[in-house]
Amino acid sequence: MPVSLLALAAGAFGIGTTEFIIMGLLTQVSQDLGISIPTAGTLISGYAFGVAVGAPVLTLLTRHWPRKQLLLSLMLIFIAGNVAAVFAPNYGSLMAARVLTSLTHGTFFGVGAVVATSLVPKDKQASAIALMFSGLTLATLLGVPAGTWIGQHFGWRMAFAAVAVVGVVAQGILALFVPRDLKQSAPAALRDELSVLSSTPLWLGLGMTVFGFGGVFALYTYVEPLLSQITHMGNTGVAISLLLFGAGSAVGNIAGGKLADRGVVRALWITLGGLVAVLVLGRWAFGQSGAVAMAYVAALGVVAFATVAPMQMRVMQGVGSQGATLASSLNISAFNLGNALGAWVGGSLIAGAGLLSVAWGAAALSALGLVLVGMSQRRTAGVACAASASA
Repeated sequence: MPVSLLALAAGAFGIGTTEFIIMGLLTQVSQDLGISIPTAGTLISGYAFGVAVGAPVLTLLTRHWPRKQLLLSLMLIFIAGNVAAVFAPNYGSLMAARVLTSLTHGTFFGVGAVVATSLVPKDKQASAIALMFSGLTLATLLGVPAGTWIGQHFGWRMAFAAVAVVGVVAQGILALFVPRDLKQSAPAALRDELSVLSSTPLWLGLGMTVFGFGGVFALYTYVEPLLSQITHMGNTGVAISLLLFGAGSAVGNIAGGKLADRGVVRALWITLGGLVAVLVLGRWAFGQSGAVAMAYVAALGVVAFATVAPMQMRVMQGVGSQGATLASSLNISAFNLGNALGAWVGGSLIAGAGLLSVAWGAAALSALGLVLVGMSQRRTAGVACAASASA
């Protein structure tokens, strides 16, 4: 794998850290700015909304830009957004800074995925995407705990300052190692770019992402109360469990890429099927010992992130090369919509049927993703048969 993929992973690490770091700083932010914790929690929703909207819009607006120039510009916006968060005097300005930062997220990952596939042979493209996304998994494993520790000891503003420094380092790495002469198709007219939105395979792929990954966040959003209230685990045990989730996600991400290199649809059946099975087991696992619950959370990280590279590749396969960047960015939006959907479904189930009900609800969401895999596979087979008959 070329070193330029590690440069993309460095950018992904910074962006992933700033996305999730707020989860460990909600209490401090609420106390410092004089707002409630639920209001502080909307800083997470605001970021997700910015990703969902900003990814396709910014991708279309910058479709003529050289890829390296675009990636470097996105990192500059990322740095500026985090610096603005450091000096935010109130809730409104902090929300604006979070939304500004979020605008870079979807386009960076969407464009980065296309760039990653252009740097390697065809049979290594899914692994290349997985290597770039390893920056995101390392953010959950290292970046977020480190940022939370900084916030606890030096204040939440210093945590955002540290993320801005990470952005500066990532900017330097991208400038040094991403080649200037990246392969790039000539940009199509806007009407032609938007024509990919009529692609049925694209929408089936986006649906797989929304529902498949939505199941992950239906459970993972509430993993802390599950561990503390059902497993009766202390703060240290919860922290270790979350680190194990991050370690599992790093392993699963690479494994999913290697599976997808051998066949994307087959990889989707294996990874999504494994995810559904693990989510169903959650109702049993959290009621067992702390060791069992920790092992379960690690396994959840593995199967959850094993789905990422196959999902990203399937969406990009559903359109031609002209629409690959827009499709890739839309899939990042789909991941964030899945996060929001999963958290809402999980919260609704908990309010009505208790904490453990979230496991089966999460499994049901991911099972819908499996149904869409089957529909996509049948449609592809049907198109192939029709083409063969006409020939």
